[in-house]
Amino acid sequence: MDQRIINLFDEYTHKPLKREDFFQRLTSLTGSTAAAMAVLPLLEVNYANAMTVKRNDDRLTTEYVTYPGEETQMKGYLARPAGTGKYPAVVVIHENRGLNPHIEDVARRVALAGFIALAPDALSPFGGTPNGDDEKVRSYFGQLDAKKNLSNFIKAFDYLKGRADCTGKTGCVGFCWGGAMAN
Repeated sequence: MDQRIINLFDEYTHKPLKREDFFQRLTSLTGSTAAAMAVLPLLEVNYANAMTVKRNDDRLTTEYVTYPGEETQMKGYLARPAGTGKYPAVVVIHENRGLNPHIEDVARRVALAGFIALAPDALSPFGGTPNGDDEKVRSYFGQLDAKKNLSNFIKAFDYLKGRADCTGKTGCVGFCWGGAMAN
C-alpha cells in the first residue's frame, strides 16, 4: 500500500481531520471513489479479527463496572481470573479510540496472566465511548479536561485497591494515547 495513504490515515486518526476531508484526499490518492472504498476496509479497525480471548472464556469473570471519578461516574471493563482468591491488579488504558473491543480483549489477556484488569473508559464524562462513531470519539478526546482525566485514572487504582479480591499491588499499561497517560 502506498505510504501516502498510510500517512493520510494516520493523520485522520490522530489529528482533527474530518471524515469527508479524509475521504476526499483518499479518493485523490487512489484515483477513484471505487478504489477509495476498496482501500478503506484495509485501513479501518476490525475488532473481531483482533480478539484473542473470547468474551465468554470460562477461565475468566468479566463485567462492566462503575467507580467514582472526578465529578463523574467512571465506567470500565473488568476482567479477572475465575474463582476465588486475591490477585494483583493492572489498569489498562486505551488508545485515542476509547474503550473498545480490542482493549477489552487486552484486559482479558491480562486476567489470564493472573491479574485483575480494569480498563477505564476515559470518555465516561461524555456517557462513554460511542460505538461506531469515530468522529464523535475524536471530538470527545479534544474536550477532555487533562487534570480531571488524570485524576479519573488515579481513582481507578483506588477502586482496585479497595476490592476484596485485590492484593493491593497495582500496575498500569497503556497504548498510544494511553501510554502517555500511564507515564
